[in-house]
Amino acid sequence: MTQTVVLGGGCFWCLDAAYRSVKGVSDVVSGYTGGSVPNPDYRSVCQGTTGHAEVVAVTFDEETVPFDVILDIFFTIHDPTQLNRQGNDVGTQYRSAVFYADPDQLAAAQSAVERARQLWDGEIVTELAPLGEFWDAEEYHQNYFAKNPTQAYCLAVAVPKVQKVRANFAKWYRGV
Repeated sequence: MTQTVVLGGGCFWCLDAAYRSVKGVSDVVSGYTGGSVPNPDYRSVCQGTTGHAEVVAVTFDEETVPFDVILDIFFTIHDPTQLNRQGNDVGTQYRSAVFYADPDQLAAAQSAVERARQLWDGEIVTELAPLGEFWDAEEYHQNYFAKNPTQAYCLAVAVPKVQKVRANFAKWYRGV
């Protein structure tokens, strides 16, 4: 069965790169959700005035990679204890969030938060919110790491996230 989950954990370029390395993931779309402004663009989201988060919509085959693994990867590759930031990326657009599509996704996310408490010191601040309108990010943000593999930010931030997938989820790692 194929399903899609929308996740926010800092810059969408990094989540995109990490999830594209996972077996069973058929698509990753960078976008925006969680705010109140229709049809947001990168500039307005980065200004922090839209309420939207940078997110990825991860489509995967549950027969290949279980939903719990998709969520455990999420809680491993970003720091869910940082409120409205990831490292040097600061603002509500970089918040940790799972935007769930139905009650089953909410229950799975709640269980994943409980598992994440074993990995992290401090309070898990990940927002669990119903998925509202999803807006695709501009084309140049899609599959950004593959298009810009030597870009300094990607080397410093995206590559370590892909390496965490390879190290901690080897069974599901397919490479990038």
